[in-house]
Amino acid sequence: MVVTSPPYDNLRSYKDNPDFRFEEVVYWLGEKVKKGGVVVWVVGDAVIDGSETGSSFYQALYFIKSGWKLHDTMIYEKNGVGFPASPNGKRYSQMFEYMFVFSNGDSPKSVNLICDKENKWAGHTPWGKKTYRHRDGFMIEKEKQPPVPKFSPRGNIWRYNTGYLQSTNDKIAYKHPATMPEKLAKDLIRSYSNKGDVVLDPFCGAGTTLKSAKMLGRDFIGIDINEDYIDICVERLRNTEVQEDLFDAE
Repeated sequence: MVVTSPPYDNLRSYKDNPDFRFEEVVYWLGEKVKKGGVVVWVVGDAVIDGSETGSSFYQALYFIKSGWKLHDTMIYEKNGVGFPASPNGKRYSQMFEYMFVFSNGDSPKSVNLICDKENKWAGHTPWGKKTYRHRDGFMIEKEKQPPVPKFSPRGNIWRYNTGYLQSTNDKIAYKHPATMPEKLAKDLIRSYSNKGDVVLDPFCGAGTTLKSAKMLGRDFIGIDINEDYIDICVERLRNTEVQEDLFDAE
């Protein structure tokens, strides 16, 4: 699988950052990712000349046009914002980014939904008739429902702490201007890969994806054009050990 957040819309100033040749990256990923492999593409939009760019939508549609399946459209919600909206402003505070989940040609080969949404009525059996409306308009009665489980899969809006102290314990990672929260990277890797699989980040930056993959027992490949960022990755990986994954243990 691929987990990455590319340098979209020049929202951050990266060292030695040339023009982002998005279409070439999509073509290259199509050549490298196996059928049924997953790409999680974390992106947002800048505001230029009074309008959001819509780059995220363009990129999602280009993936589809190039033969990828849009498996899911997820939201990465931040617990805070660097530039909160002013009461006299024109826009609400920007609190999220898109996480487009693409599969290469076929349905994802590996999906492990994280079931951490606790159910209030766990153990109880739903009473009454359970119905749904068929596409032709008629009501259809479902079969008897099983007892409510203790936990169910979470929704597709994920909320994370984005401050450096909350998102990583590696102070060296602070040298990068846009570090992905480790918990976000781990949750994505858990969801769409298994132990022993290969996780690629073609814009690895400070190496959060690589560190998370190593901790979860996956192999990993990181690519970045900036040598300073690669040095950060190497140091973080040198101090990272494989850990027992509680989700696998359960």
